[in-house]
Amino acid sequence: MQLSATPYEERLTAPRSWWLISLLVGLSFALILLPFGTLPLLGGLVGGTAAAAVVASSYGSVRIRVVGGSLVAGEAKVPVTALGEVEVLDPQEARAWRTHKADTRAFMLLRAYVPTAVRVEVTDPVDPTPYLYLSTREPQRLAEAIRTAREAAAA
Repeated sequence: MQLSATPYEERLTAPRSWWLISLLVGLSFALILLPFGTLPLLGGLVGGTAAAAVVASSYGSVRIRVVGGSLVAGEAKVPVTALGEVEVLDPQEARAWRTHKADTRAFMLLRAYVPTAVRVEVTDPVDPTPYLYLSTREPQRLAEAIRTAREAAAA
């Protein structure tokens, strides 16, 4: 039995301040090209702002979804039947699991500007990945969605 509606979907968008930084990058390019005239100045402003905005947008376009019996986090797609316990991490625990507690074999969808996360155990014996570390702004909702999908897949 699969759930018909998507129980969870989140996009880890970049903070608003990054868009201001994109504009400042464009201004920097414009100032660098100022000695070459007005046209290069405008090209630097437009080109630098656009390039920085593309980088901010692509970094902030990653999504986490629980849909169709799978957990989709960025480029990873894991069936919920291969997942074990879900641990909700507060900001201090999330920082610990990103640093000194981290396992190099783990899949980490990490965004430093998102303070909370979940750690999901991988129970598939063929998969060498011990756990998934997923930055999320709504760790309780994500954990509940994974548990619900896992129970539905087991039924």
